[in-house]
Amino acid sequence: MSLADYIKNFFSNPIILSALSAWFMAQIIKGIISLLNTRTRTVRDLLGTILWRTGGMPSSHAAVVAAVASAVAFSEGIASNLFAVSLFFALVVMRDAMGVRRASGLQARALNMLGKQIADKQGEKYTPLKEIRGHHPLEVIVGALMGVFIAAAYALL
Repeated sequence: MSLADYIKNFFSNPIILSALSAWFMAQIIKGIISLLNTRTRTVRDLLGTILWRTGGMPSSHAAVVAAVASAVAFSEGIASNLFAVSLFFALVVMRDAMGVRRASGLQARALNMLGKQIADKQGEKYTPLKEIRGHHPLEVIVGALMGVFIAAAYALL
């Protein structure tokens, strides 16, 4: 099999197509929402949102893992071992997006406020922690539904 055949097979795989499409659509929608909600409307900010930033509506994490689990269900069946693994992987990722990542972001925000106050009082420089944005439950639900619908479209259309 040639390299071209491998590439063709990779990009014709409905599981991969579902995952990539779900990620891309979630990030595009996130970019549009960001443009509508913020005053900063530079191309750089838009590309940063689409390509890299986490958090926000809809959850691209949830969209990708829901698309993978759903595409596996359509292609392998819900009784398959691969579906069981992908389903529980999806549940862990979605729970983490709402719980652990969100909690660590809130803790970083609190530490940054405290660090800035102490630094201001002592006249020192404070380097803030990165505040990772987790997801609200609705953002995860919308992302997951998007992933399911995209996988269904690839499987059924």
